[in-house]
Amino acid sequence: MSEHDDEILGKAYDPRLMRRVWSFARPHRRIIFLSMALFPLVAALELLQPWLTKIAIDRYILPGDWAGLTWVAAAYLACLLGLYGLRVAVSYLTQLAGQRVMHDLRAALFAHLQRQDAAFMDRNPVGRLMTRLLNDVEAISELFASGAAAVVGDVLTLAGIVVLMLVLNWELALVTFALVPVLAVGAAYFRLKARDSYRGVRIRLARLNAFLQESLQGMSIIQLFARERREAELFGALNGELRRAQFRSTRFDAFLYAGVEALGSAAAALLLWYGGGQVLTGALTFGGLVAFLEYVGRFFLPIRDLGAKYTVLQAATVSAERIFALLDAEASVRPPASGARGFETGAPAVEFRHVWFAYEGEEWVLRDCSFEVAPGERVALVGPTGEGKSTIVRLMTRSYEVTRGQVLVGGRDVREWDLTALRRAVGMVPQEVFLFTGTVEENLRVVGGGAVVSREAIDRALQAARADRVVASLPHGLAHEIHERGQNLSQGQRQLLAIARALIYNPAVLALDEATSSVDPESEALIRAGLEELVQGRTSVAIAHRLSTIQTCDRILVLHRGRVREAGRHAELLAAGGFYARLYELQFGTGRT
Repeated sequence: MSEHDDEILGKAYDPRLMRRVWSFARPHRRIIFLSMALFPLVAALELLQPWLTKIAIDRYILPGDWAGLTWVAAAYLACLLGLYGLRVAVSYLTQLAGQRVMHDLRAALFAHLQRQDAAFMDRNPVGRLMTRLLNDVEAISELFASGAAAVVGDVLTLAGIVVLMLVLNWELALVTFALVPVLAVGAAYFRLKARDSYRGVRIRLARLNAFLQESLQGMSIIQLFARERREAELFGALNGELRRAQFRSTRFDAFLYAGVEALGSAAAALLLWYGGGQVLTGALTFGGLVAFLEYVGRFFLPIRDLGAKYTVLQAATVSAERIFALLDAEASVRPPASGARGFETGAPAVEFRHVWFAYEGEEWVLRDCSFEVAPGERVALVGPTGEGKSTIVRLMTRSYEVTRGQVLVGGRDVREWDLTALRRAVGMVPQEVFLFTGTVEENLRVVGGGAVVSREAIDRALQAARADRVVASLPHGLAHEIHERGQNLSQGQRQLLAIARALIYNPAVLALDEATSSVDPESEALIRAGLEELVQGRTSVAIAHRLSTIQTCDRILVLHRGRVREAGRHAELLAAGGFYARLYELQFGTGRT
């Protein structure tokens, strides 16, 4: 799936897509079939009402038999009550089926997105994915709630009306049927135009969602650079495109609805004139004419409803196409059928063997990059921005797939590891900490992977990470609610909680992004103390932005142009007077420690 998938044009109706939609509905087929079984009863009661009107007029009203009329009126009332009860049942069952299908589809989509790699998330804006999960799935739900199943009732009602009209007066029936070709031409035109209009709405809705998601997340930056007017202009343009697309779609609906209504009224006027003449000649009873006019009105109603159902089908087909394009998107990172789950004895904790990697094409970030990290060793990665430091960490966790060469963890190629086991073996504390909406305790327990995390383990981790004072300062302690992305906590508080979370996670290899680059001195001291506790007794690979934070590391790897140019301890690299020494001099203005 790519950013251009929204533009792909398919068939107006694709049986293959509908079969796949049905695969999600099959578990709920009993509810669907039960609702469909009620449609014949609904159709029968719909058709009975005009016939009762005919009987009431011809047998009881015109002859003046008020006693008989009472029984017919009672039967008509019972018919209405039964019809309304059945409609309530059908509406409930179809809505229930639609909601359950929607639930299953969203669950499948979310599970599929969780299996996608980082490259997929780079290519697809969050707003577009949200459109798939919310709006497109809603359209599929509507297909079951008021679309596909209701077509059965409309067809049954239409067939019954045709039979009864022929029974009442075949000549009048043929006059009515003569208008059907006009309807067919209009429906054909609508069929050609509707699909494109619905697709246009979905495309523009996805673009608007993507823009909104980006703008709302970056609102502080928009305000900081006084870009409110420009962003409002961009939003207005996207919003206007969506409005125009919606209007085009609505216009087709309005034309179809009005066209059917106009034809129905024309048919009623024609039949009133022609049928009135037959009543005068005795070829048709007055009650028969009234019933026939009612049947004509009901004859065009299912046709109009079928047009509306076709609208639902068009929207569902477009949405199904987009949903299954997403579900068919294969992740480039695929776990092996039976992956490794542990380290080989005596093997390096991390090893890069002639690794080449590019995010796009052959724009290489890493070029023939090789190095080893021994078990328990503390290694720092330094180098200018864009030299691949963060990329190395992402390849260690197999968030991306190497282009050439091998990345090994514990002596095993990461492509041979079970992904869950690999990511439990290699943990990460990023520079920009992500906290979930929920309580502090829930954020600390999220690393358990299904295992039970005791309160004692949480307390020990908080104390070791120097995060216990953070929890103590919060109004509700561990039960304190964290807002979206932890925005009601400071950067330092989030970092300390992330360190405590990593201690609970307890990985064998730890990757650290510079965690103290944007905090105050007091928080920096606490974070450094927490990090020291965190790296004790475990292998660590630290991305260093400030060279003052890595002088105690066992080894420093200097990256330049995608490969390791220098390696050694801080003092050794300064004495060598190479690339690291120049970086140090640029940062501190001196080459001496």
